[in-house]
Amino acid sequence: MRFSLSRGLLTLGAMTWGAMTWGVLTITAGTAVAQTFPDKPIRMIVPYVAGGATDAAARLFAAKLQEQMKVAVVIENRAGAGGNIGTDNVAKSPPDGYTILFNINGQAISPSIYKSLPFDADKDFIRVTQLVATSTVIVVHPKVPAKNLQELVALAKAKPGVLNYGSTGIGNSLHLTMELLKKETGTDIQMVPFRGDAPLFQSLLTGDIEIALVPTSATKPHIEAGAVRAIGITTAQRTPSMPNVPTIAEQGLPNFIVAGWMGLFLPAGTPRAIVDRYWKESKTALEAPDIKERLAVMELQPVGNTPEEFDKVYRDDRARFARVIKEANIPLQD
Repeated sequence: MRFSLSRGLLTLGAMTWGAMTWGVLTITAGTAVAQTFPDKPIRMIVPYVAGGATDAAARLFAAKLQEQMKVAVVIENRAGAGGNIGTDNVAKSPPDGYTILFNINGQAISPSIYKSLPFDADKDFIRVTQLVATSTVIVVHPKVPAKNLQELVALAKAKPGVLNYGSTGIGNSLHLTMELLKKETGTDIQMVPFRGDAPLFQSLLTGDIEIALVPTSATKPHIEAGAVRAIGITTAQRTPSMPNVPTIAEQGLPNFIVAGWMGLFLPAGTPRAIVDRYWKESKTALEAPDIKERLAVMELQPVGNTPEEFDKVYRDDRARFARVIKEANIPLQD
């Protein structure tokens, strides 16, 4: 067999040229799409019911994006299955930027708490940006003789299995954060499930349950009225609206920092230029004075990190919550 070096080089050169041409065409096509995007209404899927805290934040950002991008941004509430119905809708939508998901950190929990999902939470989405961080606070009914974390832990250890805490469901971030706290402090506190915030707060205010981990925005009025006592904030820093409430990290658990989040997701395969457009528009929205004012009232801290930074936040939470679910022997949900 005879081999022609010149012919081989010619073939290799043709292949290299073809690959380069395809790369240039791909980049050019992506740039062209970004230059014309958007030219029709955008659907923002919120996988929870209208009227809740997530929906309110989504509508705030949708209105601002609509103002900035000069096209309608239409909210669609597709609730059900713990947020999985709406999330699945986005996963199966065309990756053209016209369908975007507004979701909470439950998206990092779903792969570990459900037996099966109709989508791959890791591979079917691009993490665009974490818009805001949410804070939660551990509170107790006034009848509980504990004024800080150390006293609450001492009380729980003196009465293992006697104290209880309320949670709005199995496997959500509030439930898993309390289970993480129990593990970190070596305490045995019984979980009492509730079907929503309203019945949980009713039982907390009457003393039927003794402890709860709840959003600061919903709890602040009750703390100020003396109806419940704040034990500690779970985020890294104290919340500006309640500067006298210490963090859990300040009270002997320096590594106990758990912040919730709300962020934007796009279907996998969406051109990077469109991803970057949403990220930049989100940063602009977060810097607007009217948005800052509204977020402060809603107890939401603006973030606006890059897609790569948000991806790390998601994956860190994914690993943390998976570990909690396994170690706490929390049953997988259907």
